[in-house]
Amino acid sequence: MADAIVLIDDIFFQAKLHETAKFTGTALEMVTTGEQLLKSAAASPAALIIVDLNARQGALDAIEQLGKSDGQGNPRRVIAFLSHVQTDLAERARAAGCQDVMPRSKFTQNLAAILCTAKS
Repeated sequence: MADAIVLIDDIFFQAKLHETAKFTGTALEMVTTGEQLLKSAAASPAALIIVDLNARQGALDAIEQLGKSDGQGNPRRVIAFLSHVQTDLAERARAAGCQDVMPRSKFTQNLAAILCTAKS
């Protein structure tokens, strides 16, 4: 069972996520489309959803459709990351229900701590 579900289609960054997750003992489920994210989120009690807003297929739409809980009343945290210059996209993600939106550099810098929150 996954501690976190991650929507990302960048294979190089997927490898970084896997290595950091291994280091922190966090079980990740990786998906590459918004549709896959919604299916996985519906079937999983994972408390953390991570979304690369630059994923090519449905990232923002998936955030809008996710909802605030795992279907059993347990709250879900949604974190998204993007290029620091994409301020309009960041605002759209917040409006769609994303609790934390951060530049990719900050996300990368804090990745281990972020993943550890999935296990608490």
